[in-house]
Amino acid sequence: MFGILDIAGQQFKAKQNDTLFVHRLQGNVGDVVDAKVLMTSVDGTISMNGSAKAEILKHLQGDKVITFHKKRRKGYTKKIGHRDALTQVKITSLA
Repeated sequence: MFGILDIAGQQFKAKQNDTLFVHRLQGNVGDVVDAKVLMTSVDGTISMNGSAKAEILKHLQGDKVITFHKKRRKGYTKKIGHRDALTQVKITSLA
């Protein structure tokens, strides 16, 4: 059994007890968050809509992403970096 979940504006394919990294969520570690289920599949039978519960495991930052801009023959270079704020969640129930 798996489901397509909508958490924090992103869609994920997940099963029960899976851990996911999503955009930073409001809440403390240990809080339970509701997630919208767009589709579930049980042994090939598909059903739409539903709900899921996810527990917040921890808040963290993702890997550094570096963006480099350069215009040739102009002497222009620009290096920009950022780290996304993420939340690790565990899917506790899927219905």
